[in-house]
Amino acid sequence: MILQALVKEYENLAQKGLVSKPGWSQAKVSYAIDLNADGSIKVIYSLQTEDQRGKKIVMVPALLYVPEMVTRSSGVAANFLCDNAKYMLGIDTDGTNDRVKDCFQAAKEKHIALLKDVDNPMAKAICSFFETWNPENAKDNGCVQDKWEELNEGGNLIFCMGMDYAQDDSDIKAAWENSIEANGEEQTGICLVTGERTEIARIHRGIKGVPGAQSSGAALVSFNAPAFESYGKEQSYNAPVGKYAEFAYTTALNYLLSKRENTFSLGDSMIVFWAETGEKKCEDLFCISINPQEDNQEQLQKVFDNLKAMRPIDLDDITIDLTQQFYILCLAPNAARLSVRFFYQNSFGTILKNIEAHYKRMDVVRPSWANDRKFLGIYRMLQETVNMKSKEKKPVANMAASVLQAVLSGNRYPASLYTDTLIRIRSEQGNVTYGRAAIIKAFLIKNYQWKEGEECMGLNESSNETPYILGRLFSVLESIQKDANPGVNTTIRDRYFNSACATPASVFPVLIKLKNSHIKKLEREIGGGSKIYYEKLLTELMEKINAFPQRLSLEEQGKFMLGYYHQTQKKYEKREEK
Repeated sequence: MILQALVKEYENLAQKGLVSKPGWSQAKVSYAIDLNADGSIKVIYSLQTEDQRGKKIVMVPALLYVPEMVTRSSGVAANFLCDNAKYMLGIDTDGTNDRVKDCFQAAKEKHIALLKDVDNPMAKAICSFFETWNPENAKDNGCVQDKWEELNEGGNLIFCMGMDYAQDDSDIKAAWENSIEANGEEQTGICLVTGERTEIARIHRGIKGVPGAQSSGAALVSFNAPAFESYGKEQSYNAPVGKYAEFAYTTALNYLLSKRENTFSLGDSMIVFWAETGEKKCEDLFCISINPQEDNQEQLQKVFDNLKAMRPIDLDDITIDLTQQFYILCLAPNAARLSVRFFYQNSFGTILKNIEAHYKRMDVVRPSWANDRKFLGIYRMLQETVNMKSKEKKPVANMAASVLQAVLSGNRYPASLYTDTLIRIRSEQGNVTYGRAAIIKAFLIKNYQWKEGEECMGLNESSNETPYILGRLFSVLESIQKDANPGVNTTIRDRYFNSACATPASVFPVLIKLKNSHIKKLEREIGGGSKIYYEKLLTELMEKINAFPQRLSLEEQGKFMLGYYHQTQKKYEKREEK
């Protein structure tokens, strides 16, 4: 399914002229070697341009179509017309050595073999260059010496004459394409992607752009040990994919990974997404809905309102087709290979409905400073499970991908989301932020079928659930202590929250006794009004509790924390009104 979707995407991109045809690839090129007719170097000039990346301006290589580049993991293998300084000039940082000489020799043999019969000034100049160039004397060449450090940074180089690039020359292009047809392999089979009998690709090209994977490219389909092989089929013959399908899916995936508007990072994973029709506004809307910012909350609310009312949805006055298929692929690095965390496809309208349902479950009363954050994006949501004092401020990798998959598909949230949230609250002595409260509420509704909380984004005063009431009671007892001791540094939350949440029977009798002394001090220093208010509130809560439970389950602990959060926010809400 993944490869079929990517092959279809390649064909859509190829129709628009956005990707190369078979036998060609898009490469980052840093420098051009301008040759004279006799093969000597006229000048070496940079193809890099300035690009604004955040607050920095960086030099970015040019993206050019060049002959398809080989997959290199080890050993010596030269590319045609586009390669690094080791192959094109036979040099590295320290000058040259035996391995670098082998690299240059491989490039020399490949270029002369392909271009020796081409009667063309560009082809003759390239052949003359390789026949006369001596890597050991490279530093004596002024053009190379001027850019010695830059050339050895690993960027790709190409040949040109003036402003004409070698790979654009029609005679050289014909020679390259003829060589591809002549070098066909004999092994054929049924392609798993197209279902046709065709020549099978032995090695699949690397996928670039996944953080943590090899920068030269990591394989999506490969077999590197006998344990993974079957029926005597080695390498990628074990999963027969035709040469065309292999080229198409790798080209499409590399293209999508190179586009910021089609990707975002989540934990250690890279999320790639695309619409079946390639509609950019559809992809933009998906990105907004997954990670909304403060400036597009109203726009997203309008989209969800139209979705509920079954009205057409538009973005920047462009109507979006909700029936089209939408694809989301989650990739993670795994040594020289890529791990597929998940692949999900559905109609875009269904995906939007699942995201809207997730945000509805997450809807919770917020502090005044967060009123413009109605939709808590996936990234910010997962940050609520992270210890911000730790060195690595990232959510657990598998959990992050599982949460996104659950949101997109409308399935149950992974249990680790809930447990990690509870652990983070306990480790911070009851710091129930609005994001953590939202996670607890959404998890209880989706995974525990907590019907009572579906419509309650704020305090549910009619609830008779003991854990929820105990959370409210703890919040009231804390408020009494704070009012009786203004400016107190350590409250009962710092000392007793974890115990009260897990084993209420062992803690609440102690807290009730402490409350009595706090109430007396409150009456003495502030007056009887506060005492009457709190005693009335305590009476209402205590009447709903038959007995303090010995222990609370994980589900009940979540309700306790949510009750505590709701009651605390109710207090702040009243203060803001006053």
